[in-house]
This record gives sequence, structure tokens and C-alpha cells, in this order.
Amino acid sequence: MIDTIINQGKNTKNADAVIISACYEKTASSRKGTATGPKAILKMLDSKLELFDRKYKKNISQYIKIAEKDLGNISSLSPQKALEKITNECGKLLDQDKFVFLLGGEHSVSLGLLTALSKKYSPKNVTVFQIDAHCDLRNDDSDYSDDPTNLAHSCVLRRTHELGYNLVQVGIRTYSKMEYDYFTKNKKTIKVFEWGKDSALGAVWKEPAISDIIKSIKTKYVYITIDVDGFDPAHMPGTGTPVQGGLEWWYGVKLLDKVSSTKELIGADIVEVSPQKETVLTEYGSAQLLYSMVAHKFRNRLK
Repeated sequence: MIDTIINQGKNTKNADAVIISACYEKTASSRKGTATGPKAILKMLDSKLELFDRKYKKNISQYIKIAEKDLGNISSLSPQKALEKITNECGKLLDQDKFVFLLGGEHSVSLGLLTALSKKYSPKNVTVFQIDAHCDLRNDDSDYSDDPTNLAHSCVLRRTHELGYNLVQVGIRTYSKMEYDYFTKNKKTIKVFEWGKDSALGAVWKEPAISDIIKSIKTKYVYITIDVDGFDPAHMPGTGTPVQGGLEWWYGVKLLDKVSSTKELIGADIVEVSPQKETVLTEYGSAQLLYSMVAHKFRNRLK
């Protein structure tokens, strides 16, 4: 029998962790294709990734029961209806004490899982740890869309913050004045680590110490949201809104390792994967990050 990471198939009943595919991209504002991202990542998990983890020196999937659930064709839904669908389906799994890992689709899907989690955990006791090139703190997308909504991918962390969550944003290297004003006004609950910004006139920018980022997370509980454009496009080229610069691969891996193994991880997502014909680098990297974070979540079983 061939070993597989998704060892429970679609049987979520006995699973410890459930990977949910939310193939939604209705508010995507640049290159389309993120609706096919979850399937591409699952393919990497199913056939391309090594099951043996170098950190724990074990085949992780032999110790953790992992299933997957596809929410089906939700791209025809309005942003509000899609949010309701994702929230309800995630909520059912959380009620069964499953660890839910969401795959998008565009970044707006994250709000569904975060809304469901807010029924189980007080948001003020949770930090949403975000790797992203963008803040996603707009109030709506009316500055670039003729069909504006306040549930666009560029608004997802604004809505998240309004639910009461604390935010730590890493890799940020572009934002609107609206977003700048918002995070400046909310410094007590939003910490932004910008990439490529000189700290003083003439100074050479250096990436922040990982220890400093970890210290900025004041809560016991953490939720990790990864927009793959937070990484340098050299490592994650397949995305809808790429921005030069970003996290170097091994820095990002170490950072996520520290966050997910020193805090209590209550949920996670990877979004904005838009597969390219020329390379599977982005979906492969996403699959590797997912597998590693699930391992950290259940690390006590691997000792």
C-alpha cells in the first residue's frame, strides 16, 4: 500500500487535522488562478512531498490522522454567501475538535475560518500571524473596483481586526494610505514588520531578528495566515499579486517553525497560490509549509 500524507482521505470523522479547500477568487484584483491553488497543493501532498520530516526524524503522517474536505464550486457565490459557507463548514469541524487548515483561493477565504474560530476562542486572546506583501487592511476595494465590497481579499485583515483579533504582519512592502492610517491608529493591536524599509536616513535595511518578531506575539494562541506573495517571488512565483523582495525561504521556514512550536496553534491557512505552467515551485513550497505546521501542532506525539 502506498503511503500518503492525507491518510484519511475524505473521512473527516476520525481525523486529527482536516485540510479544507476553499476554491474562491471572485474578488481577485490581478492575475486569476487562485481557485486552482488548493488542488495543486493537495497534489503535491499526495505525490511529491517526502513523508519523512527532517526535524522530527519521523514520518509525520504515521502519527497524525489527516483528511481533506473540498467545499466544491463556491466561486459563483457572492462574497457574503461564500463567507457564510466557509464559516459554517469550518464551524462543524471545530465543534468536533478538529484542527482545521484552510487552503485558498484568494485571501478573503481566511475570514471564514477566523469567524468560526471566534466562536470558540476569544479573539482578544489570539494573535493572527500574517506573512504577506500586503496589509489587506482596506475598508473596501472601491479605490480599484467598479463593484466594491468590504469582503474583498484586500480587506480580510481589516475585518479580522474588527472581530477583535490582534495582528502581527510580516513581510509587508506595499500599502495604501487608508491602510497606513489604520495600522498607525491601532498600534496597540497591530504590529507591522515592513520589508525593505530603511530604519534611518542612509541606513541599510536588515530583516528583523526572529526573536523580536516572536516577542511581538503577546498571546498564548496564534493563527497563521500565509499569503504566498509574502515570500520572495524567487521562492513563490505562482501568485496573483507578486511584489519584489519578501521573505527568503529559510528565514521564513525558521520563523514559522518558531511561531508554531512556541505558541499554541489553533488554525492556519495558505492562500493566493496561482499555479504556473512552467513550475510547481509555489504549490510544492506551500505543501511543505503545511506539512511542517501540522507537525508542529501535534509535536507532542512526535517526541
